[in-house]
Amino acid sequence: MPTLLIVHHTPSPHCQEMFEAVLSGATAPEIEGVRVVRRAALSATATDVLEADGCLLGTPANLGYMSGALKHFFDQIYYPCLDTTRGRPFGFYVHGGNDVTGAVRGIEAITTGLGWRRVADPVEVTGAPGKADVKRCRELGATLAAGLMG
Repeated sequence: MPTLLIVHHTPSPHCQEMFEAVLSGATAPEIEGVRVVRRAALSATATDVLEADGCLLGTPANLGYMSGALKHFFDQIYYPCLDTTRGRPFGFYVHGGNDVTGAVRGIEAITTGLGWRRVADPVEVTGAPGKADVKRCRELGATLAAGLMG
């Protein structure tokens, strides 16, 4: 069964709302035959990535960059996954107080180095997520999971 790995750092209510929407989309009744595994960024491992068929990443933007937790995840998995996961489909969402540019740039740089293939536009939210933002997160989860369906 194909597996979607959701790796997230969820330290705030806004990030939690976005994470729950992504998870809701990925596990919607229309999505069949896809296993969804969720891991906090500080506990996700290279084995988790190697066993997954796609990845969905979530992070707050902290001091102009992705969270230290998500960066730690990338540091741990980069070389063990470098050759094996090329072409892996992925997507991501980022929440920030006023700017997410640096976090987006960092995630794109690392995933480009890994050779991962972005299959959906990132969801970038500043401030409190509105209804449209939550809907985009739900769609992001559904898009990644549906892309793994047989």
